[in-house]
Amino acid sequence: MLMYSIRARLDAVKKAIKKLGVDSLLVFDIINVRYLTGFTGSSGFLYITHDHNVFITDFRYKEQAQKEIKGWDIIIESGNRIKIIDRLIKKTSSKITGFESSISYNLYRKLTKSDTILRDVDCVIEHIRLIKQEEEIAKIKKAVERAENAFLETKPFIRERQTELQLANLLEERLKKQGCRCLPFDIIVASGPNSAMPHAKPTNRRFQKGDMIIIDWGGEADGYFSDMTRTFILKGGKDYRKKTAIYNIVFRANQKSVSSVKPGINSRKIDTIAREYIKEKGFGNYFGHGTGHGVGLQVHEAPRITWNQSTILKNNMVFTIEPGIYIPELGGVRIEDMVVVKEEGCEVLTQLPKKLEII
Repeated sequence: MLMYSIRARLDAVKKAIKKLGVDSLLVFDIINVRYLTGFTGSSGFLYITHDHNVFITDFRYKEQAQKEIKGWDIIIESGNRIKIIDRLIKKTSSKITGFESSISYNLYRKLTKSDTILRDVDCVIEHIRLIKQEEEIAKIKKAVERAENAFLETKPFIRERQTELQLANLLEERLKKQGCRCLPFDIIVASGPNSAMPHAKPTNRRFQKGDMIIIDWGGEADGYFSDMTRTFILKGGKDYRKKTAIYNIVFRANQKSVSSVKPGINSRKIDTIAREYIKEKGFGNYFGHGTGHGVGLQVHEAPRITWNQSTILKNNMVFTIEPGIYIPELGGVRIEDMVVVKEEGCEVLTQLPKKLEII
């Protein structure tokens, strides 16, 4: 099944570069290398033509490449990268060679001396990655499951006098025990006034009565990631009614956006629904980030669910919906779910409750 999937991905890339009018494509983004080959190492690049699939890496990954990669010619480089590329260009008579923007300027400058015309064909593979295959969705679901299980094991420690950093460390430990080999990003635990910063880093601040506590974390499964956020309020303290009202506004904005997801809708519309509702309730100036982003082999990838980018949604696109309100000194609320577009609308992948919970 995996080999079939990789073959389908590679075929899609070859069709795309043919439409773009290039004879060959250089792929240096290691995430795209993994997507097209299954290679899990950290160094390697690809040279692709209609008839040739070439993977190039160094000696450190020789054995790993032979085990993980099927259907590709494998070349082991030894400090002669430009010579290898020149040789491949001549061998395949590539008059126009496409490249990704991830290429270093130094390498680009050297390639300009090659006997080919260079053409920027950025985001060709990223566009194909927009549509997830069923086995990719299964891995993302596993990453969600691991993240949610880890959180449920950690949740009892959300209590007064616990520090943000202690809770983040506990959650990270449980994510690893669930099988996550790496974390998609540094866990966010932000309490009280710190929760007014969307990407606050955990500190030694202790939870206090009345705190709004934002927890943003994700899991991993076979290289695929998940991303979710929940917000809680500790019992007691002041401004309870205002905090509750803010939470319910974000909750409703989340619901409205999730309900709008379906094939054919513009991603900008989903952002607009959440943004306009929050604005209508008087908090428009306190929601400054996009409503969501794609998740897959990267925790932030296309599509972007925001006001300044447009993508027509299609079946099997996976992304987050995460409206928020952040008020300096008072605190913030964010509720983040992951969804996959389906014929009938969408499937919500994250299953943790999101109605207001007072701890």
